Amino acid sequence: MQSDPAKIGPEDPRLSVRLGPLRLRNPILTASGTFGYVREMAGIVDLSRLGGVVPKTITLQPRIGNPPPRIVETPSGMLNSIGLDNDGLEHFLQVHLPYLRTVPTQVIVNIAGKTADEFAVMAERLAEANASEGGLAGLELNLSCPNVAGGVDFAVDPTLTAAVVRQVRKVWPGPLLAKLTPNVHSILPAAQAAVEAGADILSLVNTFLGMAVDWRRRVPVLGNVTGGLSGPAIKPMVLRLVYQAAGRFSVPIIAIGGITTIDDVMEFLVAGASAVQVGTANFFDPTVSMKLVAQLPQALDVLGACSVSEIINSIRRP
Repeated sequence: MQSDPAKIGPEDPRLSVRLGPLRLRNPILTASGTFGYVREMAGIVDLSRLGGVVPKTITLQPRIGNPPPRIVETPSGMLNSIGLDNDGLEHFLQVHLPYLRTVPTQVIVNIAGKTADEFAVMAERLAEANASEGGLAGLELNLSCPNVAGGVDFAVDPTLTAAVVRQVRKVWPGPLLAKLTPNVHSILPAAQAAVEAGADILSLVNTFLGMAVDWRRRVPVLGNVTGGLSGPAIKPMVLRLVYQAAGRFSVPIIAIGGITTIDDVMEFLVAGASAVQVGTANFFDPTVSMKLVAQLPQALDVLGACSVSEIINSIRRP
């Protein structure tokens, strides 16, 4: 299963990128959990200008999420403890997927499961729906949500990472993305396990585990105590992880973490990412992804580059 050519474009061939079996009109995507199910943003964002979109994570059964408060601002970032609040796979297939099939850009669905078997069940259902009517360009495995009460962070253990990816690979024939956690000593073992088990693309990374405290009341701010830190505060750390992974593995990387400006985009591309997902920035500027796409050609001109592909992983390594 290849990505849908009708949703690729490109308007500017210099901006198009290929991530293994996944083709994008440009390297700017929106990150899961920050763009709703896309329908919510259609009146604000010209979706046809984006490289792709990743709707909110879905689970097999509906989830009510974590107790409030669920979000708190931090210096240069945000802590969230949403807890994968969603209406479940069946609702997604019946309500959201028909709309997503009409979206004029690549759609990558993001799923989370309690077990490897549950991931595989969801992937198989989505593959069947996609085989009949299309609409999905890829599948991103949320192996790393840090704020799900009672959940399993599969990407902490390379063995668990491999088990999930391997089972999903058996039933999902299209582009397969593994979204990994930064909450480990080294991200490389889980990344290697994902690649060896069949992941086509690495999504780096999910949020960093953190917390906020109300010292006057002497209580945690978030209802779930801890949450995932995102935003500009984490960009230097994610940049390091992308650089390390790009130096080790040949599979494409999508960078996620603190991407707000065109400089952020270019830094990640040069450091080894083939594309980026814009997340927290969508909350304070819902049109930021369009602006980044518009600024890409001028940034390429600064480097004297003829295409985005030319600059990917072009950093001088010691």
